[in-house]
Amino acid sequence: MNMQAAKIDAPLSREAFEEALRAKGDLYHIYHPFHVDMYEGRSTPEQIRGWVANRFYYQINIPLKDAAIMANCPDREVRRHWVQRILDHDGYDGAVGGIEAWLQLGEAVGLTREEILSQEHVLPGVRFAVDAYVNFARRAGWEEAASSSLTELFAPTIHQSRLDTWPTHYPWIKEEGYKYFRNRLSEARRDVQQGMEITLDFYKTREQQQRMLEILQFKLDVLWSMLDAMTMAYELDRPPYHTVTRDRVYHKGLFR
Repeated sequence: MNMQAAKIDAPLSREAFEEALRAKGDLYHIYHPFHVDMYEGRSTPEQIRGWVANRFYYQINIPLKDAAIMANCPDREVRRHWVQRILDHDGYDGAVGGIEAWLQLGEAVGLTREEILSQEHVLPGVRFAVDAYVNFARRAGWEEAASSSLTELFAPTIHQSRLDTWPTHYPWIKEEGYKYFRNRLSEARRDVQQGMEITLDFYKTREQQQRMLEILQFKLDVLWSMLDAMTMAYELDRPPYHTVTRDRVYHKGLFR
């Protein structure tokens, strides 16, 4: 192996690897046009309700993803810390978890609890993207699945943007709906610290580090694809099967 090839194959330093991971934030879904419209006050109530209803499917699957990681993880210390993520979403000891807080957001934007829980608004593209993420967590090694959660690196910015802009742009949204975003400001930062330590400790070779960057891109693809589906349905007025029916035929039956 010549010196140039050896240099290319050399692993990134811990600092350079973290910098490369953080650089993926340039592709975070905060830059998707659907999100940009929400932050800049151009979204209609229907679009915001559609986003909330579809993101609920993501929220209820996060504990399943984290449970899959724990099921594959033989490290007791990791499990003792990782389980907090499930508790954060499901709630415990009387604390309102993230799923309940998201239901409150849904009610605050004008949806009923029943229609959110029924998943009647969940688009096929959103369902497929979220299911792909959960299935990845079930099949992958626990370290890779854990590292895929590192999109949390960029989450505090997105939550703060909602808290900063939504009350002004959308005064019709009830204030109690913002609890989820406030809670995640601190929870996401704590989760990032654990996820980053696992990632920097596990991926040592250049090949492994490149694999991790690809995993993080996969998770970014999941989030971006969800918004692509919502754009079709709520901005371009092209919901699934719009050329043949306006009924939500994709929901009926199997998922009732």
